[in-house]
Amino acid sequence: MNVGYRDLREFIDLCDQIGDLRRVEGAALEHEIGAITEVAAGSPACPALLFGAIPGQPAGNRVFTNATVNARRAALALGVDHTLPALEALRVWKSRRTALKALAPEMTQDVPALENSQTGATVDLSAFPSPVWHKADGGPYIGSGSIVLTRDPDTGWVNCSIYRVQVHDRNVVTVQFDHNGRHGAMISRKYWDKGEACPIVVVNGQDPSLFIAGFEYLPEGASELDFAGAIRGAPVEVFKGPVTGLPIPARAEIVLEGRLLPMSERSLPEGPFGEFTGYYAADRRPGPVMEVDAVHHRTNPILLGSPPLKPPRFHFGLSFRAASIWSNLEAVGVTDVVGAWQHVSQLMTVISLKQRYAGHAKRAALVAAANTYMGRIVVVVDEDVDPTNLADVMWAVATRAEPSEDVDIIRNAWSSSLDPRIPPAHRDLGLTSNSKMIIDACIPFQHLASYPRTTALSIDESEAIRRKWPNALA
Repeated sequence: MNVGYRDLREFIDLCDQIGDLRRVEGAALEHEIGAITEVAAGSPACPALLFGAIPGQPAGNRVFTNATVNARRAALALGVDHTLPALEALRVWKSRRTALKALAPEMTQDVPALENSQTGATVDLSAFPSPVWHKADGGPYIGSGSIVLTRDPDTGWVNCSIYRVQVHDRNVVTVQFDHNGRHGAMISRKYWDKGEACPIVVVNGQDPSLFIAGFEYLPEGASELDFAGAIRGAPVEVFKGPVTGLPIPARAEIVLEGRLLPMSERSLPEGPFGEFTGYYAADRRPGPVMEVDAVHHRTNPILLGSPPLKPPRFHFGLSFRAASIWSNLEAVGVTDVVGAWQHVSQLMTVISLKQRYAGHAKRAALVAAANTYMGRIVVVVDEDVDPTNLADVMWAVATRAEPSEDVDIIRNAWSSSLDPRIPPAHRDLGLTSNSKMIIDACIPFQHLASYPRTTALSIDESEAIRRKWPNALA
C-alpha cells in the first residue's frame, strides 16, 4: 500500500485533485485565519484551505488548515478510497490498522527542510506564520498541528507527539504538555531532574501520516515515526538534526531545534488556548520554555494548522479512536459489531450491532464506556441504524429507548483536565473523572420479532441507490 504522497505539498495537491481545496488570499494571522478555518469546517463543503498573501508575512509563506477534517480527506491521508461511505472507510482502516507493520525511518541526503537555515542571533520566528487561532487565545501559536520530538535519555526512544507551541519572542516558545502523564513531559523531566535542558524539535508542516501518528495513543517505547511509515507503506525519510541529533522528517516545512529548559530555571505564562470541547479549559499558566537555537525551512514554507474547534468540527473526519474501540470490542469477544463512530469531537460514542442475545447491547456499551476518553455518552443501536448519522442515531434513541429502563450511569470514569464540567477545585487536585451515560437504543431483545417494522431503507439499500443515482444525489 502507498498513500500517494511524500510530504504535505503532495497531499495538498491530492486535495486539489479531488476538488476539496480552496485558496484564500489576504487573511490576517490574528483571528481571521482561525475564524475562516472554523466557518469552513462547519460548512457542508468542509473544504481544506490554503492561505497565501498573508499580511505582514514574507511573500510565499502559507498556512494550510482543515487538512483531514472531513471523511474524504481523512481517507485520502490513510491511503483509503476517499469515495467510500465514511463507515466503510473506517472499516477498511480498522482492518488495515490491525495488520500494519512498523517501518523504521530511513536517513536520507535529500533534505528539502534544509533549503534555508538560521542559527543563533539570526533566528527570528516572526518570519513564519503563527496565527492567533481563537479570539481569546493568549497569543500566537505556531504549533497547533505540529509534532514535537524528544529522546528518552535512558533508552534512546524518540517520542513524536502533538503538543501546542506558543510563540513569545524571536527565539522563544513554550511547549504545553497538557498533563504530566504525556510522554513528552515524562522524557523532559528525566533531563530536568539531572539539571539539564531537554533537546527538543518542533516540526511544523509535516505530512498527514505523521500528523495522524502524533495523535495516536501509542504505548511508551513505541515509535510514531515507525507508525507513520506503516501508514505510508514506506519509511519516513529523516535527517540528523544539526543541533539536537534527533531524527527529523526531511520533507517537513519548518523545523525548530533547541532546548526545553527546566521549569525551575525558566517558565513563561502560556495560554489560554481554545480546546476541542469548544471551551477554554484553563487560564494562563506557567509553561516550559524552549530556546530555539536553529530554524530550518523549505523555500516558501507552509504551516500545517489544526486548531481545536467547537464540536462537531474535529481534527479528523474519520473516527480513528472509534476504530480502536471497535477493535477492543472484537478483542474481548463482543461479536456482531457492525459499526462504531464518535460524534461531538469524540465526546459521544455510538456502537451499532446485530443483537444475538439478551444483554448483548449492554455488554458492548460497558466495554465502549471503559475505553472512551472524556466522553459522557455511549449509545448502542441496532444494525439498521447508521452510527455515522447523528439524526439516525437520535431517531433510534427517540423511538427505541425507554428512559426509565434503558439508561444507566457509570460514575468515576475516565476523563481529563480539559473537561469543562469538572469543577476547578477538583481539577486542581487532579480529580478529573466524570460520569458516563449509557443509552441502550436497541429494540428490546425480547421484542425483536414483534417490534413495528420500519419504513426506512436499510443502510445497504440506501448505498445502492447512491451508487446508481449519483448525479441526482450530488
